[in-house]
Amino acid sequence: MRTRLLFILLGCFSAFASEADLVIYGGTPAGLSAGIIAAREGATVVIIEPTKWIGGMVTGGLCRTDVGKEQTIGGFPREFFTRAAAAKPGSEMWYAEPNVNLATFHAMLKEAGVKVVTAQSLKSITKEDVRITSLTTADGTTYQGKMFMDASYEGDLMAAAKVSYIVGRESRAQYGEPLAGYYPMPIRPRTVGVMESDCPSIGGKGPAYIHGTPASISGLGADGKPIFGVFTASKLQPGDADHRTQAYNFRICVTQRPDIFVPFPKPANYEASRYELLLRLIQAFPGVRFGRLFHIGLTSHGKYDLNAQGLFSTDYPGVNFGYPDGDAATRARIWQDHIDFTQGMFWFLGHDERVPRSLREQALSWGLCKDEFADNHHWPYALYIREGRRMIGEHVMVQKDLQTDIFKEDGVGMGSFLIDCHIVQRILAEDGTVRDEGSFQDTPALPYQIAYRSLTPKRTECENLLVPVCLSASHIAYCSLRMEPVYMALGQACGLAAVQAIHGKSSVQDIDVKALREKLLAQKAVLELPELANMPRSAKLPGIVMDDSQTTQTGHWTGSTYGNPVDGASVHDANAEKGKLSITYTLQVPASGSYEVRVSYAAAPNRASNVPVSIQHADGTAAATVNQKRKPPQDDLFISIGAFQFDKDKPAVITIRNDNTDGITGADAVQLLPK
Repeated sequence: MRTRLLFILLGCFSAFASEADLVIYGGTPAGLSAGIIAAREGATVVIIEPTKWIGGMVTGGLCRTDVGKEQTIGGFPREFFTRAAAAKPGSEMWYAEPNVNLATFHAMLKEAGVKVVTAQSLKSITKEDVRITSLTTADGTTYQGKMFMDASYEGDLMAAAKVSYIVGRESRAQYGEPLAGYYPMPIRPRTVGVMESDCPSIGGKGPAYIHGTPASISGLGADGKPIFGVFTASKLQPGDADHRTQAYNFRICVTQRPDIFVPFPKPANYEASRYELLLRLIQAFPGVRFGRLFHIGLTSHGKYDLNAQGLFSTDYPGVNFGYPDGDAATRARIWQDHIDFTQGMFWFLGHDERVPRSLREQALSWGLCKDEFADNHHWPYALYIREGRRMIGEHVMVQKDLQTDIFKEDGVGMGSFLIDCHIVQRILAEDGTVRDEGSFQDTPALPYQIAYRSLTPKRTECENLLVPVCLSASHIAYCSLRMEPVYMALGQACGLAAVQAIHGKSSVQDIDVKALREKLLAQKAVLELPELANMPRSAKLPGIVMDDSQTTQTGHWTGSTYGNPVDGASVHDANAEKGKLSITYTLQVPASGSYEVRVSYAAAPNRASNVPVSIQHADGTAAATVNQKRKPPQDDLFISIGAFQFDKDKPAVITIRNDNTDGITGADAVQLLPK
């Protein structure tokens, strides 16, 4: 009897307690990468996922992976995507079907011997001083570990551990980021021809993604109040901080294949009034096609990844601000609201008689895939949480880390995607028309190294936690970092770092990063690109140099990597908004004296020949005109616009404008050379 009772007690204990070397919260691609890598190194690993499905966006909807520069992706993420593409003949690299990606993850987890627990959310943690000792899930099971990792999109474990974090946008002043903060966008007119064309991914013309307000469209209803989805503008000034995050959406796997076609469902909570702005957009562009309202990218086997673009699409801005810090009920409500909104939009486009017949027929020709997400009514598993909490750790990745200060001695992964922020909210302008607020996606980033320090909390807050998804980054930097292959590369680094910390009985902050980098390179991770060695860098040029990324800008300047720009990128005015754009370089000189002022730009035949430049110097203000059709002298990046006297107690201020210019006006760097 006593023996039987002992077995019963042991059975109860095993059901409610578990121990592993590494406990990972979040079965995202980053968490799975970390778990597989750590298990291959001999660690015992348990991964806890709060939903019923593992794999996050890679298995849950996003089947056309955003990669940036493929050369920056190696190690585990390349291994995974190569294996997924090979699993089914006809699959394209990076673009395997969601069910294939899911099967690939399951196979790799089984091979590595990783324990996975699903449908269990975080309930509580225990912590002794600055170390997490256990994690308890909603069913009462406690998981003890030596190292912990928060690989969730929301950052729940990080928050429970009282690690510093932020939700929303920093001000421009906080980190000196020109793109930061509140950003009401101007109207950026589009031609009817561009709006009529299909998405380029299915044979059309024009840019693949278009954000921004394309025309002057009223945002007011008959009662004089904002229509659904449009909000009264706040009293913030451009560049101010706030708590808002970019829009979430569902990345939807769609098809026109008759054998697997499932019509878009009508949601139970359908309200046609939600789509008044969409109707007005359609009316503003007669003939607009389904493939211009959405970005439809070909993946594999006749399936497409449907994503948001433009003023009104699958993005659902302005309704997700409570999600990152929300409780379970709040998140569930927001999640369901996104389902209802998105399914209702497709139903509206296919069935509302106010929608032109041609567009209705196009909408009805697309549907869900019968062989995807079969246990979820063929609807994607994952809500695309583009941005949740962001840790404030040992190092915060900011805009300059993506554009100028791109090299890191403790780099453990690379990013390269452009700085891409979807709509934050739609607001009313003073004239009652709609404006897109917060979005931009034409600002390039160089291939940049991601600091290991951005994956660790402050050592005074927690010393056995790693965070590869909600990493330490500003809103602007996160707009580029937030790509699944990057998360997976950082997951690989975190998996190795956790094992090293366990073996060395050290904190995650005190591991041997040089040894970590050597291990990553041995596993074919990419930590640097050789071609970056020849890039002109402002920090290495003679004299005093300021790149465009460090300037004060008025109006919307478009980023570009054309030519051989300083620090890898420059800006131009897109030959638009003449007289409204300026860019100001403010430089301090170390000693009073005469300095030659030199400017760089991307020369081309379509550039302006009459770009006005003003120079504030010790004796007043001078004016010059630059012909940007003319290339700088051979083996030089700059042209001279004269020598001027400057005072060390008064900054040199050089301003470039696009007033009445006769072509594209560009700006790159300004250099002061002492005479």
